[in-house]
Amino acid sequence: MTEALSASKLADLPPEMLDFTLLKPAGALVPRLGRLSIPGRRTLLTPDFLGNTSRGAIPHISQDNFGKTGLDGVYIALEDFIEKHPQKTPPIFKLDTPDPLRRFTALPKDTIFVLGARRQPPIPSANANTNSEIGILTSVGFQVISSEYYAAAARKLQPDIVVGLADIPFGQPTVGLKRKDKMSDRTETWTRDIIAKRSTIDKSEPRFNIFAPILPIAKEVQSWYLEHLLDDMVDKISGVAIYDSHLLDELPEELQHLPRLSFDNPSSPHELLRQVGLGMDLFTVPFVTDATDAGIALDFTFPVPQKTNGTERRSLGMDMWKSEHTESVTPLTDGCKCYACSKHHRAYIQHLLSAKEMLGWVLIQFHNHEILDAFFAGVRNSIDKGTFEQDVATFEAFYEPKLPEKTGQGPRVRGYQFKAQDHGKSTKRNPKAYKSLQVPLNAFHGQQPNPNPDVRDVIDDDALVGLVGMEHVDPTEQLEGLKIEDDRS
Repeated sequence: MTEALSASKLADLPPEMLDFTLLKPAGALVPRLGRLSIPGRRTLLTPDFLGNTSRGAIPHISQDNFGKTGLDGVYIALEDFIEKHPQKTPPIFKLDTPDPLRRFTALPKDTIFVLGARRQPPIPSANANTNSEIGILTSVGFQVISSEYYAAAARKLQPDIVVGLADIPFGQPTVGLKRKDKMSDRTETWTRDIIAKRSTIDKSEPRFNIFAPILPIAKEVQSWYLEHLLDDMVDKISGVAIYDSHLLDELPEELQHLPRLSFDNPSSPHELLRQVGLGMDLFTVPFVTDATDAGIALDFTFPVPQKTNGTERRSLGMDMWKSEHTESVTPLTDGCKCYACSKHHRAYIQHLLSAKEMLGWVLIQFHNHEILDAFFAGVRNSIDKGTFEQDVATFEAFYEPKLPEKTGQGPRVRGYQFKAQDHGKSTKRNPKAYKSLQVPLNAFHGQQPNPNPDVRDVIDDDALVGLVGMEHVDPTEQLEGLKIEDDRS
């Protein structure tokens, strides 16, 4: 998947500037092959996907094992790092060193970094966008950042590619015409802001590449923004970020040669193939980690195997929580070259999940990224041979249209990983570590009785542990054996 640029090609590129070449030129709404190159970074052969990170890391994968994923590029969200803004300067901005984002996340130097404001997919923010700010969700709650702040952050962090701010009201089922006009106006202003900020960077300093957003609204509604983009900014951007793949049909001719990054989040490999068929180049694929969290090992190939038995559609993955894997000593997928399949078998991974060992999800994550990597390699080969449409039809007939349903309990999750409507509810998302204890008050030597007669004779407190079986123990020994714990233990 990695290809080195020739010395002559490198000499022609300004420092940090992106080069995108169509290897198999094609018209509108057809699959295409490309090569995306940045000096000093790995070369992406497209169609391909970027690793979707959380706080700068691929979920379940430590930085020293990043190489086992086979990823050449990652997508990183600014909202993962600025929970101390605006009260304090976030730690990521205190790193006084070249290439601070790469040093802070400890990812390989040759990995392509794409920076955006929001995670993929973004959780709707309770703070509405304004003319100068967008709402975000950090690990400590909802906040806002300004267009100026975002542009300054991009200059400080020095990513390879920055996705321009887009005024998109995530989570709203319907958007009125006046609101759509605001989306167009604000996005045009914010795109100008980040281009202007980059223009102030000295030629000796690293310069990031800009991907301009294409809004998920009709071309006619965002025509004012597109006109200004084509008239004043097209020579200053290096790609486009598309939030609705159906709008590829309306993409202006002047933007056709640029790489296209999809933020139209696919829910299955079938959806990936649909977008590739429309001419999409790069993807973030959240369903990979969603499958891993559910304990599902992906199991599909493109094109499909030549020799098949039976007429029923095959599942896109295996639920490793099922007891049928308890004694299986076969790899997750025959012929898979990932670390999990080459070193371990299904029974071991099923045991790890049952024991709630983190290594279980780590191994499945290795495997799922390898499956998707091989999938895109097959897609590129199919496009090159001219059999893509036939291979897609066979794939859709061979595999189920959706991933398997989750049956087991996933890894522990935290508040900011939930949808916005779940925030603020009193119910706990994770079960209590200990059940409530109800014991007589006289079990606590010297404790004052409660003045409320309804609760005078009982105590119910999850923070007190170790009282069971101590009712008839000497009070001195009770106090010596009492163990106090809280939720932070």
